Amino acid sequence: MKPEVQAKFLQHLNRKNKDGGFTLIELLVVIIIIGILAAIALPSFLNQAQKGKQSEAKQYVGAVNRAQQAYYLEKGKFATDAIGDLGIGIQTQTENYTYTVADAPPVSGVDTLGQARVGALKSYGGRTYLSESGATSDTTSLAILCETIKAEQTFPAFDGTVCPDNTSNVK
Repeated sequence: MKPEVQAKFLQHLNRKNKDGGFTLIELLVVIIIIGILAAIALPSFLNQAQKGKQSEAKQYVGAVNRAQQAYYLEKGKFATDAIGDLGIGIQTQTENYTYTVADAPPVSGVDTLGQARVGALKSYGGRTYLSESGATSDTTSLAILCETIKAEQTFPAFDGTVCPDNTSNVK
């Protein structure tokens, strides 16, 4: 190759590297794509965060139900004064929920409520109660766990051994 052609070719390559970069249109397209992806992902992320917070209440109310059953087997009665009597280390108030226990009229049992303290969260309720088998007249302790159908709804009072209106059974 001739030295003049070689020099011009090298100058051309050198100029091309200096002009390298992204155009404004290319940058705008990338920003728009990132914005669309963020708009799709953000609601899904927020929904998962709420589910995680609600999972705390499900676990706590379920743990209190199981602890109530164990407490009844040991003491012959339910712990109706405080969650601390159960000795399971559950706080009565967290960032998202307040937990309480109380007698469960008209059945022989106890209610545990996990009322949401912040908006957009469902409330939870559990009932631990005694049931007698008709054939053998054995007494068994049973438990149910219910959640409000809508968020920001306080948990209604139990009426018997089924989930109250406006709530559903948690499986």
